[in-house]
Amino acid sequence: MSLIKQALTDNVKTSMKAHDLERVKVLRNVQAVVKQIEIDRQTELDDAGVLEVLQKQLKQRQESLAIFTENNREDLAKKEQFEIDIINEFMPSQMSDEELAALVNEEIQLQSATSMRDMGAVMGALKAKTAGRADPALISKLVKQALQG
Repeated sequence: MSLIKQALTDNVKTSMKAHDLERVKVLRNVQAVVKQIEIDRQTELDDAGVLEVLQKQLKQRQESLAIFTENNREDLAKKEQFEIDIINEFMPSQMSDEELAALVNEEIQLQSATSMRDMGAVMGALKAKTAGRADPALISKLVKQALQG
């Protein structure tokens, strides 16, 4: 079992003992998504796979949070923020903008990338190096800027 899945399971148990039912609900929801993906793919996810699932769950909740905030639905926005905070506990620490920019430039140099045609190769390498530690949309934006500039 991956370390992250084990941490999720341990947190569910701890939260149940503490009678923190809202937290249990969020954690079980995440576990259910992971389990469903494992069933669909007919394989057990490793830490990288679980991180990918967590990232997707975070992105969905962040999009919902933005919509709820925009429409003055503070009650629903608060719930989404609560879920984001819980999921973030299982994510690795995020890279700073400076670290990410340096990594993007380094990878472009390593691959001798010169045009937008090289973006796929650069993104593939960066995705592996930043797994769960940086927003893929931000990485894409930085790579585009570097290759166009």
